[in-house]
Amino acid sequence: MSSTGFSAYMWLFFTCCFCCSKAMPIKPTQEAVNDRPVIGILTQIVTDDVLQPFGRTFIPASYVKFTESGGSRVMPIRLTLTTAEYEEIFQKINGLLFIGGAADLETSDFAKVAKIFYRLALKANDEGDFFPIWGTCMGMQLLTVLVAGENLLTKTPAENIALPLNLTTEAGSSRMFEGFPNELMRALTQEPLTGNFHRFGVTVKTFQENEKLQSFFSILSTNIAENGVQFVSTIEGKRYPFYGVQWHPEVNRFQWSRNRNIPHSAHAVQLSSLLAGFFVNEGRRSLHQFDNPEEEDASLIYMDTPVYIGNITGYEQAYFF
Repeated sequence: MSSTGFSAYMWLFFTCCFCCSKAMPIKPTQEAVNDRPVIGILTQIVTDDVLQPFGRTFIPASYVKFTESGGSRVMPIRLTLTTAEYEEIFQKINGLLFIGGAADLETSDFAKVAKIFYRLALKANDEGDFFPIWGTCMGMQLLTVLVAGENLLTKTPAENIALPLNLTTEAGSSRMFEGFPNELMRALTQEPLTGNFHRFGVTVKTFQENEKLQSFFSILSTNIAENGVQFVSTIEGKRYPFYGVQWHPEVNRFQWSRNRNIPHSAHAVQLSSLLAGFFVNEGRRSLHQFDNPEEEDASLIYMDTPVYIGNITGYEQAYFF
């Protein structure tokens, strides 16, 4: 897939598809424009010993900055609430982000709370109540577990490496990449714009053999792992506004560790910016809102203070709870 001739051919094909074909957008029952969106970010349990003194759960600040840069506020969602409280939160936020990290995707509190929101989002979208979900790295893996009803991950190591994307024929007509400049679409296939920091993933073979994943998601890109296995690296819901990337768009602008292979080129920054704007614009189509301004203000992450941890981890800052 990496030969010059094939890449040139596929780029011409993608350009044709991109220019001449548009994905059919998911239509809510009413056209919604929400200029004050709030995206919920699910916290994750602290597993690193070096971070445990700071709190039980956390959110790396790069995810918060990524979301805010798209034009949204952020509500951190704790893992210690009741189902009824999560149902109330769902009616107030305008989208949800599952972050990367390390957690059991079936038995952890992170997975259990995510499942509650996933089911609420399915029901809401079925009823015309538009609600998007984005999953990054482990967050994308979690989406596949929720859809398939089982953990289909295998070893697909791509640790601390930046890669171009092997775009599929569905990428050019996708919602995620709709509106991307042709130059950036070309750069996506030729330049290492995506930072990868994972050991596991869903192989293309496994995805194609699973009827639930096949019917729910479109594969927008693939990559080759360090062990030679082809894995799914970008997905988009066919019917639902659910999106997943095995790579990390937030790091391109908001993480600077010298020990990590993070893309910081102009195209890498542009990619991160456009994806943040895309997801937040999906959130603008949600009409969920808080009951009053005071409740809204008290729920936002502005009430919390990030901690500098760049001297002990690859993250510059994180919020702890």
